Amino acid sequence: MTRHATITGVGSVLPPRLVPNTWFEDKVETSDAWIRERTGIEARHFADDDVVTSDLAVDAARIALDTAGISAAQVDLIVCASVTGDTPFPATAVWVQEKLGLSCPAFDVNAACAGFSYGLATATAFVQAGMADTVLLIGAEVFSRILDFHDRQTCVLFGDGAGATIIQAADRPGIEGTVLGADGTAAEILIMPGGGSREPATADTVAAQRHRIQMPNGREVFKRAVTEMAASCREVLEKNGHTPEDVDLLIPHQANARIMTAVAERLHIPREKAVIDVSDVGNTSAASIPIALDRAYRAGRMHEGDLVVFTSFGAGLTWGATAMRWTMPGVTT
Repeated sequence: MTRHATITGVGSVLPPRLVPNTWFEDKVETSDAWIRERTGIEARHFADDDVVTSDLAVDAARIALDTAGISAAQVDLIVCASVTGDTPFPATAVWVQEKLGLSCPAFDVNAACAGFSYGLATATAFVQAGMADTVLLIGAEVFSRILDFHDRQTCVLFGDGAGATIIQAADRPGIEGTVLGADGTAAEILIMPGGGSREPATADTVAAQRHRIQMPNGREVFKRAVTEMAASCREVLEKNGHTPEDVDLLIPHQANARIMTAVAERLHIPREKAVIDVSDVGNTSAASIPIALDRAYRAGRMHEGDLVVFTSFGAGLTWGATAMRWTMPGVTT
């Protein structure tokens, strides 16, 4: 019998500290109105100094497990998508495993803001191949730790948070397919250059802010994000016998409202069918899709049988899209 994979549980957490746009006004040349107009972001959440990425990941995971109605002991594999892990190594997934008291395999996926798409493809493949029955897939970031608060192009965009999903084997199709893409020729336009073998950490690299995110060509990132997310959505829909008109809900990477609106418009998907939930969250990188997914589910926007599409774009450049038939019962709002 063919093995299928589907999402059976969702959960998300945001740190309690809410940082409004006005917080940045004495740090960089910006304003609340400027940020809102260009991004749709009004506030974002920053983790306290004693909170690490795995803390948020574990909190989101526990909510997702509860939603799925299963215990942590049933998890066969942990996959964590993040670029702001607790440590360069071991993987953040290992710290999550330890905090949940498990002994299953655990590893990280690094595809920046496209990390959830890459992680979802990985989790699906493990389930379909029979190598796991239950996968805990988490997107978690404490992006505030790698922001340069003198760079208004980047520091106002990002926030911290975590979203988790439970991917399980099923006897009917849920996750229909994922398409992924990458273009290393454009890697330099969105990068954290310091900290690897190219630029090991030194006093000079730290002083030069080389261990912070850099986006020297924001316009090109915007253009590529819209182009690749829209194209990958069309590709995954076509491969699975759908058209954009069939989509019940589009959940794009929550980069900024203008990008998400442009993607929906290119696909001719009405705005009311797109989840644009960035106003009080900001861009949480690999965590953005699972956070938006959880919030949309709990707001009653998803119903059993709906065709749901996820799409993302991140540094690398990397991108992806997933089409799935939603199999969880809807919630009553």
